[in-house]
Amino acid sequence: MRVGVVGTGWIAEKAAITLNGLLTCECYAIASRTMEKAEAFAQKWNIRKAYGTYSELYADPDVDLVYVATPHSHHFEVTRDALKAGKPCLVEKAFMANHAQSYAIVQLARERGLFLAEAIWTRYQPAVRIVRDLIDSGRIGTPRLVTATLGYSMGEKPRIMRPDLCGGALLDLGVYALNFARMFFPADIVSIESQCVKSATGMDLTNAISLVLADGMLCNLQSSAACVGDNIGVIAGTDGNLIIDNINNPQKITVNTHDREFVEDIHVPQQITGYEYQFIACRKALKEGLLEPREMPHDETLYIMQLMDELRAKWGVHYPMDDEEVRV
Repeated sequence: MRVGVVGTGWIAEKAAITLNGLLTCECYAIASRTMEKAEAFAQKWNIRKAYGTYSELYADPDVDLVYVATPHSHHFEVTRDALKAGKPCLVEKAFMANHAQSYAIVQLARERGLFLAEAIWTRYQPAVRIVRDLIDSGRIGTPRLVTATLGYSMGEKPRIMRPDLCGGALLDLGVYALNFARMFFPADIVSIESQCVKSATGMDLTNAISLVLADGMLCNLQSSAACVGDNIGVIAGTDGNLIIDNINNPQKITVNTHDREFVEDIHVPQQITGYEYQFIACRKALKEGLLEPREMPHDETLYIMQLMDELRAKWGVHYPMDDEEVRV
């Protein structure tokens, strides 16, 4: 599978490192807004094709999949144009700026019969199956409580502080905490409470979200772009708990029994970066003729985008895109 990467930031670099370590996928092309950046990126990561415009990459007949690695404020335009050029797309999280953009893009992909996926990498990793199997086996009894935190001290980064770049912790970090709860406990949300602390620019820097699910689960989720979190996820049951060492890239799952007595540590398989699983899943889906990956269906992407819209509305966190008419 020949992947064309749009954007030359650090996420694009992580994708290049990952693809260079795979035998069945290739980082084939890179596109930037300037030829100089594209050529420098291509030389650094041994990429065959470099393009100074995005449209040139879309027009390359040898690109099997477009990986959208721009800031999420630009995902809509890039993905729309790639789909209109007939290219399947893997789009970095957060999928779009809001639900309206997300719905329009999903509909466009469906109308064109093109594969489309959200690159929320934790959904594709082996840890998901390990944790689900542990829950299903009854090792911790009946799950009752989920806690998850993700925090990084990110300073005054523009992509966090600026509304026009869809700033704040929620779309950058909180999306992982929401996905952590949803991928193990997808029951309907019956009530939600939340709080956030905002920056001077009106973006959420630290937030706390509490969800009550229809099956009786309580999920307490925190994310912050202003402090160093423990980044741990805990699934607590009637007979024990599971401690996931890093909800952003799990490496170890600790199983404890009643009275928190240690049972075992389960380590995930050795990885390149952890991104490889989303590319492998896309390749498999494309070979099978699917229009979405099994690991992250379109409806789930849309559900979480809607949920984040509702949270931002409660907090008064507003992006310019929220006022714009969506046109595909």
